[in-house]
Amino acid sequence: MDYKKLSYLIGCLVAVLLGSCVQEEEFDDTPNGNFEALWTIIDEHYCFLDYKKQTLGTDWDKVHIQYRQRLSTGMNSEQLFEVLAAMLAELRDGHVNLYAAHDVGRNWSWYEDFPSNFSQELQDAYLGTSYRIASGLKYRILPDNVGYVVCNSFQNSLGDGNLSEVMHYLRTCSGMILDIRDNGGGDLTTAEKLAARFTNEKRLTGYILHKTGRGRNDFSSPEAQYLEPASGVRWQKPVVVLTNRSCYSAANTFVRDMRCCPQVTILGDQTGGGSGLPFSSELPNGWSVRFSACPMLDAQMQQIEFGIQPDVAVSLTDEDRAQGRDTLIETARKLLSD
Repeated sequence: MDYKKLSYLIGCLVAVLLGSCVQEEEFDDTPNGNFEALWTIIDEHYCFLDYKKQTLGTDWDKVHIQYRQRLSTGMNSEQLFEVLAAMLAELRDGHVNLYAAHDVGRNWSWYEDFPSNFSQELQDAYLGTSYRIASGLKYRILPDNVGYVVCNSFQNSLGDGNLSEVMHYLRTCSGMILDIRDNGGGDLTTAEKLAARFTNEKRLTGYILHKTGRGRNDFSSPEAQYLEPASGVRWQKPVVVLTNRSCYSAANTFVRDMRCCPQVTILGDQTGGGSGLPFSSELPNGWSVRFSACPMLDAQMQQIEFGIQPDVAVSLTDEDRAQGRDTLIETARKLLSD
């Protein structure tokens, strides 16, 4: 158990719960009651309202007026769901979802509006058929003596012994390519455990804030977050992390942490973002809403909600794809050989 990470989550949970324990208004299980309940939950507890207004022009008060006009007393549950899900989509946040028995409201524009810069077929070709698997990581040594490691999810825990075996096996390589493209996130502790293999000293990676009240700017003071070096085998050579817009949530935080390590280069496309730790609440009709409750910043106290720019911007070209080459992998190999 990572007690440091647990304390972050507990702090966020307590802050949200304290804000919701004092309900001044009860909402009826009607279209209007469920609408007002949802709008109020976001208004009082969502952590990016002011930031979204600054960057996207999303005015939550105007959103209320706009979507309130779409309600009618005789609307059925599917019609109500459509209105509420569309209202939440205005936030353009992959951590904001509405859950009903028949559907899940979501907004995937954070990656749908961008090129994928990834081909599963090409990745499989580079891995071949004799790659190794350890704790969900796929890895092999490429012909030019570059280690190639694929981490497509942080959903499952990475074993300390497995990570040490991967690092030991690749120890003779001149460098490592760590491909996290299309990694949609998962457990922050797992992402941190992998990042800890790439630093020899404690490093400031960012900050987290907790919601302390119902006001849109009611936050605690920033709490520093650090990356501690792992006790097992650590990587001492250059590493290039491959990213695209489908690196989200815990994968986004992983990139934040990795770019604080001196031997790391981030290559590819801007990550998808998703920097708010999620929390859930419930509407009068039993539908569940998930939303970002605790914002996380980088080491310069800048927002990473909309993603992190790479050190080297590279896109997968049609010409390379047609020739069975992955532009990002080939560029990384060249960087590691220079």
